[in-house]
Amino acid sequence: MLRRFFQPDCRFVTTAAQLQATLDLMEEIAAAARPVDAVVSAWFRARPNLGDADRGQIFQMLHALLRHQARLAWWVARHGREDTPRNRLLAWLALGGGTPEQIGRLFNGARLAPAVLTDNERALLIKLQGSTISSATMPEEVRLECPPWALEPLRQRFGADFAREMAALLTPPPLDLRVNPIKSTREAVLGALHGLGLAAEPSRLAPYGIRIKERLSLANLPMLKSGEVEIQDEGSQLVALLVDARPGERVVDFCAGAGGKTLAIAAQMANKGHVIACDISEGRLKRSAERFRRAGVHNIETRLLSSETDRWVKRHKAGFDRVLVDAPCSGTGTWRRNPDARWRTPGDGLGLDNLRALQAKILASAARLVKPGGRLIYATCSLLSDENEDQVAAFLAAHPHFKVAPLRHVAPQLASADAAAYLSLTPADDDTDGFFAAVLQREPALPAE
Repeated sequence: MLRRFFQPDCRFVTTAAQLQATLDLMEEIAAAARPVDAVVSAWFRARPNLGDADRGQIFQMLHALLRHQARLAWWVARHGREDTPRNRLLAWLALGGGTPEQIGRLFNGARLAPAVLTDNERALLIKLQGSTISSATMPEEVRLECPPWALEPLRQRFGADFAREMAALLTPPPLDLRVNPIKSTREAVLGALHGLGLAAEPSRLAPYGIRIKERLSLANLPMLKSGEVEIQDEGSQLVALLVDARPGERVVDFCAGAGGKTLAIAAQMANKGHVIACDISEGRLKRSAERFRRAGVHNIETRLLSSETDRWVKRHKAGFDRVLVDAPCSGTGTWRRNPDARWRTPGDGLGLDNLRALQAKILASAARLVKPGGRLIYATCSLLSDENEDQVAAFLAAHPHFKVAPLRHVAPQLASADAAAYLSLTPADDDTDGFFAAVLQREPALPAE
């Protein structure tokens, strides 16, 4: 909890400079129209002399503040103050156990330190003494940090487990790696990580996955620079596993994005066959191409699409064994990794209804690429039934030549007794990001035109 920023004798572990840097980042994020990860990456790149310890502390403080945003704003408003980054930071420190005197020694106006506390700010700190971050008087959606647009859909999805799942989304995510079998083995990478003094263990289900049980600077991982491993949540690895691509096959990753699943698919194929990574963003494809090169993969081609109905799709109709649609979605399953995302309009401003319509169009268009007897894999990092089971049901009703390939047949090691149709992962149940995936099999013969 927040008390980790104090020593047993009540002195702060953090520094005034780290607090000011965190405040600078919070204010930059509040003013920017970009996702937090983009703002943070640019901010750190502009400060190459910042040490790893400072970077780690600033990053952890920032994400803690983002994970507690609704509750901090509630406390600030409860005591009649404006919801500003500085007031939220002060509330966070006070609710974490800091006294006005301790906080005042850090907010001292010195070089690189936050400005001296005003009388009004000191009064806020006094009012917050003895309180904790959560209060029984808070509305449930505030206590659970759930945005209004997602409250009812998530409550319907989880029922009695709603509070448990929302609480899991407020925990820091683990650091998962996927070993690149083209360059190394899981045993060799585990040995190297242990040699670096890191607590690492095999992932529970992903065959090439490794979980590191501590926070660290990624600069300390030489195998990341060499392409022996990639950072990839275990849930994402399992979605790629469901593609079940074989050496020599033709595969499309229709919404490839940064290329993490594309790399896992190419590794399944042992660098044999043909993988096409499609996306509507030229920048994302260029960045992914560098990842492919570093990983030693040479069976991937990138393809820039103008939209989900690009002419390229029609020209390659029924030409692929496997087609993965990792659809743009609300991202509710990634909230513990991207805590700012819950406060943005889903789909980069599209809204949930428009996002669902886009998902349906993408899925229908990508389905044209699947050859008779081939498979279409639909996946999201969403926890909402509207984007998952309901989307698949609507697609099947409109495309009767596709049938569900039950999880118990495609990947029995991932199918529980009561969930054999689709892959459904949640932070509370699986300690992964929230993921959904359905494998849809096309009938061996094309339907009559």
